[in-house]
Parts: sequence; structure tokens; C-alpha cells
Amino acid sequence: MSELEKATKAFDALKAAEKQPAELALPILNGLIGLVQGSGEAPLEVEEARSAAFMAICEVGKALHRGQPADQLWATAIGATERWMSLAK
Repeated sequence: MSELEKATKAFDALKAAEKQPAELALPILNGLIGLVQGSGEAPLEVEEARSAAFMAICEVGKALHRGQPADQLWATAIGATERWMSLAK
């Protein structure tokens, strides 16, 4: 799977999970782990963008797990994933 395909799949999953209650969103986010883990094969800018997306997605997951508000965290994770997509092209 190409870097762009991974980023796009992660983006689509985030958008779908954002509309779900925490108990349904968390498994979707957990399913993204394999997609957003770095392999070190992409250019540095892409690896950094993927890393930022990974960290932002983890923050959303932590907030949902703790029952905390995640509205702004969703926006950050989606934005980071969009940046990853744009650099992966």
C-alpha cells in the first residue's frame, strides 16, 4: 500500500469515527495503528507528517477512553492526516 493510500484510508476512517459514539469510534481508531506506524522508508517530511497524525490520533483515543471532550482533538487529528496526505502525493 502506498503512503498516499495509507493516509487516505486513515483520513476516511477518522471522518467516519468522528460521527460515532466513543464505544464505536475507539475500535476504528485502534484499527489505524498499523497504517500510521512509520517504516522509515518515506522522505523525512512525510515521516514527520505521519508521526504527527499518529500522535494526534492517539490523543483522540485517550480522550474518548477517558470520557473527555474530543471535538478539538478530532479537528487536530484530521488536519494532521490531511497534511500527511498532501505530502504523500
